[in-house]
Amino acid sequence: MRNKLRTIGYPCATGALVIALWYGLWHRLSPETRFLLPLPHEVLAALRDNFALLTRAILNTTQAALLGFGLAILASVACAVVLSLSRLIRLSLYPYLMILQMTPIIIMVPILILWVGPGLPSVVMVTFLMCFFPLVVNTTQGLISADRGLVDLFKLYRATEAQTLWRLRLPGALPYFFTGLRIAAVLAPIGALVGDYTAGSTVRGAGGLGFQAVLFSSQGKYAALFATAGLTCLLGFLFVCTVLGLSWLCLHKWHSSYHQNH
Repeated sequence: MRNKLRTIGYPCATGALVIALWYGLWHRLSPETRFLLPLPHEVLAALRDNFALLTRAILNTTQAALLGFGLAILASVACAVVLSLSRLIRLSLYPYLMILQMTPIIIMVPILILWVGPGLPSVVMVTFLMCFFPLVVNTTQGLISADRGLVDLFKLYRATEAQTLWRLRLPGALPYFFTGLRIAAVLAPIGALVGDYTAGSTVRGAGGLGFQAVLFSSQGKYAALFATAGLTCLLGFLFVCTVLGLSWLCLHKWHSSYHQNH
């Protein structure tokens, strides 16, 4: 009971301290610059006043983040399975994956707009590119890190490659996969926000939080801009919590590394 109270109490105390410091810093600013740091109650008021607009924006951003995130999961697992088949395949393909990863996303945006068009398709592809690499790297590492003794045991019993993959390599790779998934869960809302900022569109109300942030900034609505930032943080928090929950459901009963690391 005491540990639960500490788990709840410490973050609440820290949050209260941050808010107190926020108000204190605002009072230390000159009257001419206080508009740069809206007070918490002003941010909440801006959230209330722009509730319908921000609700539509966060739904659009969530849609793009989920689509890009889901596509990255499917593509990365398929790619990781191919890469795990042999060292020759990894040596042949991995350098090109690294080159693509090191290409700045801002350079890719105009190309994506040309290929798939502005708006949701480009935002989804930006999210996909940001989520894909941590997933494929971690999943591949997990697939090729299966216990050598167990691999030899499967060979001894004449298990096929497909049986070894499904019954040994994939289950053993789950902790690695969820590590990549946690990283990708953080990047998915950021990718959707960056994509919306650089390639978003407001056609038929399709603008997301990134596009809305640009509008609020250009209009000098700084309290609303802070509210948009807060919603973005909330979206990322929900993504990460969902992944942590899935990781717990899949691993807590049987995988020893989960118990050791958690």
